[in-house]
Amino acid sequence: MRDSGHARGFRELYLARMESDDEAALVEGLRCGDAAAFDRVYELYRPRLLGFLLRLSRRRTVAEDLLDETWLRLVSHAASLRPDTRLAAWLFTVARNLYWTHRRSSLLEEAVTAELLTLWPARQNWPSPFDLASTGELGRRVESALATLPPQHREVLLLVGYEGLTPTEAAAVCKVTPEALRQRLARARAALADALDLPAAQIALKRSYGT
Repeated sequence: MRDSGHARGFRELYLARMESDDEAALVEGLRCGDAAAFDRVYELYRPRLLGFLLRLSRRRTVAEDLLDETWLRLVSHAASLRPDTRLAAWLFTVARNLYWTHRRSSLLEEAVTAELLTLWPARQNWPSPFDLASTGELGRRVESALATLPPQHREVLLLVGYEGLTPTEAAAVCKVTPEALRQRLARARAALADALDLPAAQIALKRSYGT
């Protein structure tokens, strides 16, 4: 009975902490297999991860498939998370790795089937719900400009400028040194500024260009 009371007390304390979105409490809940922690992490990070994957892949079906796989990875690795895990960095690392794996596979498939594609008429690129969700002229211009950049530039702009990760955190996600990340970020901002015909100093993405 004392064990049951202790468990109830722990859960009540955990739920009270989780209400304030305390990251350590969420990680502890994930490590313990608490469904409420999974639900809260899903609620907090699903829009951000989906937006990140949409902007990288430019295809909603691909982004949604990769997002589903990201959650599966979280479920399978939850018990082994470190107590000090930064959830944003962990989740974006998984999503980013899944995207690049998908991209490499897609490039191989495209190399094999490139000639066959010419047999079919071009399909109209209708705007996705993600595209339609962008509001304002600047938002539309930013989304269009991002789509023209190489994926390496898009990901660093999204991680630092849009998701608010520090350069050190983004460097860990991208598996480069912080200095290399800063150089890549500078080049990406310059490329985006050039695409927008704006001074580089004015380039600062915000989550208002959202999904």
